Amino acid sequence: MHSGKILVAQGGGPTAVINQSLAGVVLEARRFSGVERVYGARHGVRGIVNEDFVDLTQETSHNLELVANTPSSALGSTRDKPDLKYCQEILEVLRLHQIGQFFYIGGNDSSDTLRILSLEAAKANHPLRCIHIPKTIDNDLVGHDHSPGFPSAARFVAQAFSGANLDNASLPGVYVGVVMGRHAGFLTAAAALGRKSAEDGPHLIYLPERTFTIEQFLADVKAVYERLGRCVVAVSEGIHDAAGTPITSLLTTTVERDAHGNVQLSGTGALADLLCEEIKSKLKIKRVRGDTFGYLQRSFMGCVSDVDQREAREVGEKAVQYAMQAGRDGSVAIQRIGDYATDYALLELDTVAGKTQIMADAFISASGTDITDAFRHYLRPLLGSGMPDGFRLRANPVAKLRDATG
Repeated sequence: MHSGKILVAQGGGPTAVINQSLAGVVLEARRFSGVERVYGARHGVRGIVNEDFVDLTQETSHNLELVANTPSSALGSTRDKPDLKYCQEILEVLRLHQIGQFFYIGGNDSSDTLRILSLEAAKANHPLRCIHIPKTIDNDLVGHDHSPGFPSAARFVAQAFSGANLDNASLPGVYVGVVMGRHAGFLTAAAALGRKSAEDGPHLIYLPERTFTIEQFLADVKAVYERLGRCVVAVSEGIHDAAGTPITSLLTTTVERDAHGNVQLSGTGALADLLCEEIKSKLKIKRVRGDTFGYLQRSFMGCVSDVDQREAREVGEKAVQYAMQAGRDGSVAIQRIGDYATDYALLELDTVAGKTQIMADAFISASGTDITDAFRHYLRPLLGSGMPDGFRLRANPVAKLRDATG
C-alpha cells in the first residue's frame, strides 16, 4: 500500500515546456482521493538529499497554469548524476518523508537515477513507485518517438535559420550556426524546416551521426559559395572526426571539460569562431559570420509549439495515472500512431536508462550534409501551428539603358 505523499522533481537542462509536465503531475494527482500531499524538490535530486522541498498542494490551479506556460524549470534543476551511494541517500529521505511515488522529469541521466532507485527500493522492501517523465531538447531517449521539449527547441532552430537565411541573402557571405547536440543531430537537422525555396539555407547541415573532416567541409562550403554566391551552414556542436574526437578540441589548444569529464561544447562560441576562421583563411572569403545558439534554444519565450505543450502536459498526467493504477515503475513514452496522433506507453526503465537514440540513417541524405523527406515528415507535425513564412520580391528586371546605348 503506497503512502498518500508524492514527490516531483526536474533534472537536466530546462525546456520551454517542462513546467507543463510539472503542472500535469500536480493537477492530475489532486484528482486522486488517496493523495495527501504533492511535494516538489528544488533543484532536482540535490534538493532531495538536502530535504529542500516545497508543498505544491498549496499552489492554486490558476498559478499552476501560469507556471505551466512559462519556460525553464520552475522547481530549479541540477546536473548531479547520482551513483549508488547518492541514490541510497535519496531513498533514505524519501522513506523519512513517507513518499510513495517519485516522478522525475528529465532525460537519460534522470531515467538512470530512477532505475538505480527502483532497484534499491525493492531491495529495502520500501514501497516506492518510480516514474520517469521524459524531457530533452536533444530528442535522444531510446524507445520514445520524440521527447517533450524537443519540438519547441526545433521550432526555434527552424525559425532562427529561416531568419539567418534571409539576412544572408540580403548581404551575401557565409554564415555558420552551431546548434546543441553532443551525440544526436535531431535539433541541428531541424534547421532545414525553415526553408521555403530550393535556394534557401541551410545549404549544408553537419550532424554528429556522420564523420566530419575540415577538408571536406571547406570543399562543400566552396562549392555552394561558387554556385550561389553565399552559403548558410548548420553545425551540431557534437561534430567529430573518425576517431570520435570533437572537432572543437582539434581546432583549439584550450579544452574545457564539464562535471562529467566531457569536452565542454555548450556555453562556448569556440566551434563557430574556429570554423569561420578556417573559411576565411583557407577559402579567402571575406564576409564570414558565425553564431552559437547555446542556451537560447532551450527556454526561448514566444516560440513554443502548441503540440509540444499539449504532449508535455499529457506525459505528466499519464505518469500519475500509471503510478496510481498500473503498480509498476517505468518511463512514460510518446508513441506515434497514424499520420499524426499519439499514445503513451510505460517502458521499462532499463530500456531507456543510460542509452542514447541517434538519428536514423533514413533521416540523413546520402551526402551526409542534408536531411531527407522522411525527416521532414517526422518533424513537421511536431512544430505546431502558425509557423511563419518568409516571402520575397518577384524581382522583374528593368532593361539597362546605359548598356543599350553604349
